[in-house]
Amino acid sequence: MLQHSADQEEYSFRLSSTSEAIPASHDDRPPPPTSDAGSTCSGTPWDQSPPFSNPSSWDGVSASPLSKSPWSSHVAPESSYAYTGLMGSLVREEGHIYSLAASGDLLYTGSDSKNIRVWKNQKEFSGFKSNSGLVKAIIIAGERIFSGHQDGKIRVWKVSGKDPSVHKRVGTLPTFKAKIKSSFNPETIWIKHVDAISSLSLSEDKSLLYSASWDKTIKIWRVSDSKCLESISAHDDAVNSVVAGFDGLVFTGSADGSVKAWRREMQGKGTKHFFSQTLLKQECAVTSLAVDPSATVLYSGSSDGLVNFWERDKFLSHGGVLRGHKLAVLCIATAGNLVLSGSADMNICVWRRVERDHVCFSILTGHGGPVKCLAVEDDNSGGEGQFMVYSGSLDKSVKIWRVSGQAAAAMPPPPPQENHGSAPAIPSALSFSSNKGSSRMTQSRRKH
Repeated sequence: MLQHSADQEEYSFRLSSTSEAIPASHDDRPPPPTSDAGSTCSGTPWDQSPPFSNPSSWDGVSASPLSKSPWSSHVAPESSYAYTGLMGSLVREEGHIYSLAASGDLLYTGSDSKNIRVWKNQKEFSGFKSNSGLVKAIIIAGERIFSGHQDGKIRVWKVSGKDPSVHKRVGTLPTFKAKIKSSFNPETIWIKHVDAISSLSLSEDKSLLYSASWDKTIKIWRVSDSKCLESISAHDDAVNSVVAGFDGLVFTGSADGSVKAWRREMQGKGTKHFFSQTLLKQECAVTSLAVDPSATVLYSGSSDGLVNFWERDKFLSHGGVLRGHKLAVLCIATAGNLVLSGSADMNICVWRRVERDHVCFSILTGHGGPVKCLAVEDDNSGGEGQFMVYSGSLDKSVKIWRVSGQAAAAMPPPPPQENHGSAPAIPSALSFSSNKGSSRMTQSRRKH
């Protein structure tokens, strides 16, 4: 039997108290990716084993919350051509990677160490540490960084104007003043999350911050003054993901198996959110949500290994299902015309959206554990349609991939060097939530 209390403290998608996790199979390979919307899978997946021997130790030049960094960087020399494949790895000696955020040439990584590391050009640049609560979500808003934590708090950080490697904590949500005020007025908004933060998202105009929590609620915060404007009891079980979408809509995905849309309306100087519709209701948990950069498609990953999507120009009608994983989808990211899904099967499927179809043109393999989080940035060095993809895993590493949004490159990737040491063991439990008696970890083949 699994020790649920320990697992629930450790992972970002909680298992319900009645659920039993099924460990990922390290030997299984996913079925050929397909789409119910008429897509095909083209090309041969890159088979990338953990690369690059002789890891260089941290050089210790930049400021860090620890005197000696537990990270090492394994990055291949720059290639003279662009291709879809592995570029390198950032490896942590202990602990798992729960959250990533990328902005320009900076990458922020969150783990169970309570540290947030900052990387620049694949080298450790800086770091900062919270007093409590492992880091489950990171989002960047200009010079400010918001981090969501296991203890139910959102911490606010700001980059120093004098030294960009220095990050100072400038606040915590809810603020101490707001908590005191609400304690004397029981009729005010319930401003405090009482369980772990699972997801953060910014509104289209960057004026509002949305937080989702295992406490079944989402909260809306005004970025300018850190005030909690609303608290919504959104679902019947843990809320695993929230994403601000288009046309004033906000989407939430939950362990109760549903995806819901909420409509934002302006009321005087304030704002109010109303329930709009339920887009999906299924037995298995919804684990992740993402909206494409053109704000035309909503994607939803779930514990049955499927990715559902809905189209804006069809009034959010169901567009189809992407079938590329054998185990639970744990994260989704979008960039250009690409959709990337990371899974408990340790793989990342890369889909290219062509009009209303999705074509899987690559499967990125190499992680030794479930892929927990993804971040994508434009690769300015690779030309238009080239992206740098960062994947964080429970194998204690962040992998760096170069992905082309154009036709799959014919050139092979740089040859991997000899790998010293075996892949680290992964935990026996995955961490999404389900309201059923057992987690459904095998791929469903039925149409939704």
